[in-house]
Amino acid sequence: MTEPTFAGQVSRWYEQHARDLPWREPGVSPWAILVSEVMLQQTPVARVLPAWQAWLDRWPTPAALAADSPAEAIRMWGRLGYPRRAVRLRECAVAIVERHGGDVPDRLEQLLALPGVGTYTARAVAAFAYGQRHPVVDTNVRRVVCRAVAGEPDAGPATRPADLVATEELLPVEPAAAALASAAIMELGAVVCTARSPRCGACPVEATCAWRASGQVAPAGPTRRPQRYAGTDRQVRGLLLGVLREATGPVPHQRLDQVWADDVQRARALAGLVTDGLVEPVGERAFRLIGDGPPAPVAG
Repeated sequence: MTEPTFAGQVSRWYEQHARDLPWREPGVSPWAILVSEVMLQQTPVARVLPAWQAWLDRWPTPAALAADSPAEAIRMWGRLGYPRRAVRLRECAVAIVERHGGDVPDRLEQLLALPGVGTYTARAVAAFAYGQRHPVVDTNVRRVVCRAVAGEPDAGPATRPADLVATEELLPVEPAAAALASAAIMELGAVVCTARSPRCGACPVEATCAWRASGQVAPAGPTRRPQRYAGTDRQVRGLLLGVLREATGPVPHQRLDQVWADDVQRARALAGLVTDGLVEPVGERAFRLIGDGPPAPVAG
């Protein structure tokens, strides 16, 4: 299997079968692509679609978001989950305005220096917004490369430097073709080469897939299961944030006490929201979303 053959086959498949997603449309701004990449982390596409459009309707540019409060970013984030992403995205917008005149930078090192932008997001924006040649590696890409090239069933829980190298070796030399191939490999992992139910008969590289040739040996370790949500601190945090998002001012402690019966767990969840920079105390017995109003008075 040669590099151009793999990239070319997957790219041709993508051009015929890719999902019609709005952030893939021609002319979509780098800011819109950056927002989509942040929202899509650990959140299904179906939930992201309406949130992404509403976000861009309100804040079509980094400058628009930077001029608003972090509390409003948290409110607009709604129930997408992992709301710290909303605060970091606003911090990213502020940095883009201050460092780059309001334009999302196109150099990888500048993208990596933005708040909340890591290895994956920086390379995704460079490739998908600016057509550059970078290995864009998420869970789906690692799975495809691990199976098709290495013949292994599972790529493991985290991206390693070796994953970037293995993916880059598959990309065409020409930047635009490489960016297309990056999107195509990711899409293949998302809709065909899935973790639990791969549709090998629909795969454009089935004939040369090393894992398919090996007989599709199952992973040696236990299958990763979705994390439990009910009864966890995550659920309590979400309930507390729900009350605070709906409020127009500080929320008395007594109101928050009604959210969850377990005093210890509720206090722990609320303290975590404060530590994460999502919520701030107002006086001794009230709380609000971070930055939701004038600075809270300092107790003297």
